[in-house]
Amino acid sequence: MGEAGETMIFNVSRPTLALFRPSPGRANGAAVIIAPGGGFVGLAYETEGIAVARRLAERGVTALVLKYRTIRSPDDAMHMPPVHMKEMQTITDRARSGLPDELPPFAGEPHAMEDGARAILLVRQHAKEWGVDPGRVGFIGFSSGAFVAADLAIGDKSTRPSFVGLLYGGLRTPVPPGASPAFIAAAADDAYMPDDGVRLYAAWRKAGAAAELHLYEHGGHGFALKPKGTTSDHWFDAFLWWMQARGFLRR
Repeated sequence: MGEAGETMIFNVSRPTLALFRPSPGRANGAAVIIAPGGGFVGLAYETEGIAVARRLAERGVTALVLKYRTIRSPDDAMHMPPVHMKEMQTITDRARSGLPDELPPFAGEPHAMEDGARAILLVRQHAKEWGVDPGRVGFIGFSSGAFVAADLAIGDKSTRPSFVGLLYGGLRTPVPPGASPAFIAAAADDAYMPDDGVRLYAAWRKAGAAAELHLYEHGGHGFALKPKGTTSDHWFDAFLWWMQARGFLRR
């Protein structure tokens, strides 16, 4: 358990998808796969997974929480393997200096991306059964989950989401012109990635790919659906308005 009763899951060796379906008659045909954050070591499964899925299902969106594989961590109070400590030092140094422009791949990123790609294919395979339009399967990620979402958005066309939500994640390149349309949200006072929202937006726009950026003055890193009394509290509604404007919520 983390702060405020957060459920953190460690040492995931077998990926799973938890399905949250809208009430009968409310489904609009859109689906969103949710990838929680946790530095590729743990997963903030409640606040950046279950809570988001329930909120989406209330709005008629079929939601699926992805429990992707994480790197092995010691069974102690900190759960911090040496490779993660090194990665966190790189993140901290970059937050101060602004360099390099793009963080190197994380140790757990390749496996997590594989799991994300498999989740996209699985949802499309079950689209008819779940009442989902295979052309409206999105992917939203938080922190490390946002890196996975970005990887998929610029990756192989066969597993590219119809759209992505990138919440306080980091830059991944090269961005092709056909990258998934991206909703990007971050806080200017993010201690770990203060500039990545702008970098992501600039990379998408430079490639000619569709993107929308919401950069909040306050919110820090990991605001998710936890009320903070700041404008970042309203990102979820903005995400739904963006989905609606792009036609992803049509019945």
